[in-house]
Amino acid sequence: MRILAISGSLRRASSNTAVLEAMALLAPDGVDIALHYGLAGLPAFNPDLDDAAELPAVLAFRDALRAADGVLISSPEYAHGVPGALKNALDWLVGSGELVGKPVALINPSPRSLFAHPQLAEILTVMSADLVAAASITVFVSGRGLDAAGIAADPELAAALRQALTHLAAAVAAQRAAA
Repeated sequence: MRILAISGSLRRASSNTAVLEAMALLAPDGVDIALHYGLAGLPAFNPDLDDAAELPAVLAFRDALRAADGVLISSPEYAHGVPGALKNALDWLVGSGELVGKPVALINPSPRSLFAHPQLAEILTVMSADLVAAASITVFVSGRGLDAAGIAADPELAAALRQALTHLAAAVAAQRAAA
């Protein structure tokens, strides 16, 4: 089972990226989590270029999503909203449909982030992604100075992230069985 992990943060020492890297360390056997590091390389969305024939970064992003059985997204909140880089990436998918029916889990690494998480859930629902509520969680990571190994070593965080992965994997398996 292949899960594509997308961090909504472009920051080098992002807690969002660290959470996803920790989830890759904690993934059960048979679940491969691949992080996508290409959001910064996506051009600003332009509907006139939506066929993406000349845009390698867009094609690579769409191909990575098509190859994935499920998606993990961890995103910060900027000015009470979804970061521009993540929203831009999602805009590139509206017309091409890579998220339609795809199981998606949202990870919120900051209990203080109250607005972006529901906005992201709304955006993904409108895009017809299969938002897995049981796999979409808030964990207290932000501001603690933990890297991926530190997050994976924390018993409480590890347990919550493993449980989210279990729910996402179950949603992927259920979708496969129904197909």
